[in-house]
Amino acid sequence: MQVKLPEQQDQAAAAEEAAAEGAAQSQPAEELINLNIDLEPILPDLLIPAWAFLQDYPLLLVVLMFGVGYVVGKVIQWILHTTLKHAAQRTKSTLDDKLIDYLTAPVMQTIVILALVAAEKSFDFGESVDRFLIRTLFTLLLFLWGRAWFRAITLAINSLAKEDDGKLQLFQPRTRPLFEIGVKLFLFGILMWLFMLLWNIDGTAWLASAGVIGIAVGFAAQDTLANLISGVSIIADAPYKIGDYIILDTGERGVVTEVGMRSTRLLTRDDVEISIPNAVMGNAKITNESGGPAVEHRIRVPVGVAYGTLPEKVIEVLEGVARDSDMILSLPAPRARMRGFGASSVDFELLGWIRYPEQRGLATHQVLMEIDRRFREEEITIPFPQQDVYIRSLPGGEELPPPEEA
Repeated sequence: MQVKLPEQQDQAAAAEEAAAEGAAQSQPAEELINLNIDLEPILPDLLIPAWAFLQDYPLLLVVLMFGVGYVVGKVIQWILHTTLKHAAQRTKSTLDDKLIDYLTAPVMQTIVILALVAAEKSFDFGESVDRFLIRTLFTLLLFLWGRAWFRAITLAINSLAKEDDGKLQLFQPRTRPLFEIGVKLFLFGILMWLFMLLWNIDGTAWLASAGVIGIAVGFAAQDTLANLISGVSIIADAPYKIGDYIILDTGERGVVTEVGMRSTRLLTRDDVEISIPNAVMGNAKITNESGGPAVEHRIRVPVGVAYGTLPEKVIEVLEGVARDSDMILSLPAPRARMRGFGASSVDFELLGWIRYPEQRGLATHQVLMEIDRRFREEEITIPFPQQDVYIRSLPGGEELPPPEEA
């Protein structure tokens, strides 16, 4: 008589419990695979002899079942599609109509696959081959429904992220990639779980392997993961959006054309598009000139005039130049300010608002050109730095006369 030690009894009990749990998890899949679709009890009496005859010709039965399944599936799909379309006419949105088109398409294919499963029972392939064929058919069905749901999710998220009469329907367009990727990953996880359940695959070993692979991939793709994480942070925090004019601390400047999960694209004033990794964007100091409550952008034009010039006259000329400029907005009103006394000039600054940040270079150019013209007309001198050098003696010891006083 063999006596088991307590440790051996615990191990045996744990193994039996794990086996029972695995059997319980795979029981729904086994019931689905062993699905016995018997059509003979529901057939009319006139068709029973024909059904018995077709049992002897499996290939002919498969062809007929495929045709019948196709016709019945089309009829059911048409009824379901028409009913839902009639109900969707009460809404003004076209989103529900397109969703109905996507989600009713696999109905006919489902009926055809169920008909093929029923016809497969007529073949005597053996249990292992029967199970493989049925699993293959249900895998195809899982793929068809998964594709339909992926298309429906993409359509729904893209539609809900669009603007309707100036109002956002559900969420900001900049968060669309985050929502779309998250929902699709969740749906993909469900489909993978159903696939593993269908083929009786133990997910524990796969999860353990995925963990090891994830660690290895994480070390090998640190830069890529950093870009992805920074992309999620940028989309969630939204320091800038598509269409904003931004300046980086490295000097790059331009209009944001795309905010992706890996990089951000800028279109410079030279019509050159540059791609900057999100890891760089996440750690950079960004000046968003399109941000703030107003779209307008203020420019500053520094000007220096000679000492002795009346400040009131300079301010009047500068503000007149801004008022006459086509690119400087009248509201908010432009103004000139005296900023200080320099080494060789009195410093002023002209402040004006332009409509778009991209116009700053051209607006500054036009204002400077007009200031130069008006200063010439008003005889206002723009000084330049000067330095006087006095030589008291020459190398031979000869002294020079002192400079005359002005």
